[in-house]
Amino acid sequence: MGAILELSVSLTASIMEDLKLAASRMAGAGRRSFLAEMTLKYCQGNARRAETLMGWGRGTIKTGLAEKRSGLTCLGAQSARSGAKRWEQKFPEVAQALWKLAESHAQQDPTFKTTLAFTRLTAAQALKELRAQGFDEAQLPSPGVMAVILNRNGYRLRKVVKAKPQKKFQKPMPSLPISKKRTRSHGANKPGA
Repeated sequence: MGAILELSVSLTASIMEDLKLAASRMAGAGRRSFLAEMTLKYCQGNARRAETLMGWGRGTIKTGLAEKRSGLTCLGAQSARSGAKRWEQKFPEVAQALWKLAESHAQQDPTFKTTLAFTRLTAAQALKELRAQGFDEAQLPSPGVMAVILNRNGYRLRKVVKAKPQKKFQKPMPSLPISKKRTRSHGANKPGA
């Protein structure tokens, strides 16, 4: 009566192929969680058996089982080691000079519908002014990259429509009360009227 019955779920070749396919489509913590669940379900939590049957990495399975047991997710450090740093991170002093320059040329959207600052400053002009400030050519990006940097930081590279000056004198219009007075007074001075 004290005997524990162990359920053994048999894995067919098609189920194994489906599990391998599903695992191959996942990445990161989701994949490790899936591997841990399948190891617990089909291999009684034995990482070595899952490695032999499924061909999954035993270390990955062990990490997934530990994550499941503790409830904590392990984070990878790939983003800290890989990828190129942004230009702003490589040259912060030049970036600060660029932001000051862009702010001096920036103008708010006249409709106030967006938070973007429109600017007349082009990438080539920004590079020219940064060179004039004495920054080395090796620190400055190409004009195309400069345009991307300005766009990424909210400075849209397009010309700003200048405010149209108001006319000094309005044309006389028959519908305006002021125009009616002028037309009457001008008509009274005409000879023969």
